[in-house]
Amino acid sequence: MHFKSTLTAVALGLAAFGACAQTVVGVSWSNFQEERWKTDEAAIKAELEKHGAKYISADAGGSPEKQLGDIEGLMAKGAKALIVLAMDKDAILPAVTKAVRQKVPVVAYDRLIEAPGVFYITFDNVEVGRMQAREVFKLAPKGNYVFIKGSPTDPNANFLRAGAQEVVDAAVKKGDIKIVGDEYTEGWKPEVAQKNMEQILTKAGGKVDAVVAANDGTAGGVVAALTAKGIKGIPVSGQDADFAALNRVALGTQTVSVWKDSRELGKEAADAALALAAGKPVDKATSWDKGEKKIALQSRFLTPVPITKDNLDVVVKAGWIKKAELCKGVSGDKAPAACK
Repeated sequence: MHFKSTLTAVALGLAAFGACAQTVVGVSWSNFQEERWKTDEAAIKAELEKHGAKYISADAGGSPEKQLGDIEGLMAKGAKALIVLAMDKDAILPAVTKAVRQKVPVVAYDRLIEAPGVFYITFDNVEVGRMQAREVFKLAPKGNYVFIKGSPTDPNANFLRAGAQEVVDAAVKKGDIKIVGDEYTEGWKPEVAQKNMEQILTKAGGKVDAVVAANDGTAGGVVAALTAKGIKGIPVSGQDADFAALNRVALGTQTVSVWKDSRELGKEAADAALALAAGKPVDKATSWDKGEKKIALQSRFLTPVPITKDNLDVVVKAGWIKKAELCKGVSGDKAPAACK
């Protein structure tokens, strides 16, 4: 009888392991143009592998139409849960709705997908916008401001802009700050940001005192436009802690990059997908309904960290970037403490 019980226990254990090993999580990427998505992917893969689950993925290459087909394809390959970085918040809805109806949980990754049944995981993007504007405002409490926003198809662009506005609003109303440019960046493309900045500089006669750029890619475009015009020393924000941006912070050509540790986000998203695939609640989830449609979603918000020249050591100590890469080309008395 004891032998029989032991066999049963072993069989159940193997079955449980097999069930976990058979959990397939499909990840639909909008594109891989930004440096950070590779870091996110590595974190998601590592966490899924740790739990014996399988990772499959598709890259839409910036095409909303392809992403619809990608999601269908991931489900056809056996995905029991989906993690989706949406290229277009509206275009993605038919595929997401179909997945939810077929009992395939959908995790909206870092970008809001406002549809019933979706789980939303991101950093607090309104706070990211506040952090960006605060650091810029410290250096330029008055003057001509430019806002280089993210993609118009990504709700994060407006969350960031709203957070930034909270910081500068009183100064704008007082007349201390004049907004001379406020443009979206199609597809978050640095070259589009650069072109927008060039046009704004032309219209403003080169008189720009501060730029709140939505991410490090757009900040790179902004810095290129400013450099081409010989404009130096004005504060510029960003986010994502891209290596090139952190180097710009060390060099003094970018003021802040708000660090959203994508290793943490990727891990948490993988855990959420596995929990949802197993029909379990996600740890630390809360209800959130601050999107345009006011649809209540189960959500997880992680905490961002603004990185400036004064705390660059944070990303080095965290193993995010090596000191040699951070401090490339940095020298002289004005070098930040992290590069000395």
